[in-house]
Amino acid sequence: MNRRTRLLVLGPLVAASFAAAPAALAAVPHSPAAVPAATCSTSGVLENGKVHLSGGGFTPGPAYVYGSAGFGGTVEIAQNGGFQVMNVPPGQYSVRQGGELTQCSG
Repeated sequence: MNRRTRLLVLGPLVAASFAAAPAALAAVPHSPAAVPAATCSTSGVLENGKVHLSGGGFTPGPAYVYGSAGFGGTVEIAQNGGFQVMNVPPGQYSVRQGGELTQCSG
């Protein structure tokens, strides 16, 4: 087969394989090896007027809690990825660990 004939025959096949490659890669299932998303929540207001703050899915180590009621400070995330802070003022809270900011619900 001469060069011109090969290009005419193989050219469209090669182009089709490049066009199909992204679709084939997208169809491959990916295993969820990523760290679960961190979550944080506050309890309802307790009889003493305070709330409990808790979270999970974080990386063990230090994190910083920010609160709209003036409460803030470092918390130590346990080996299981969770934390609890008892009896804090009611308000909106968020937790920063590394470059990630998690808003607390509740």
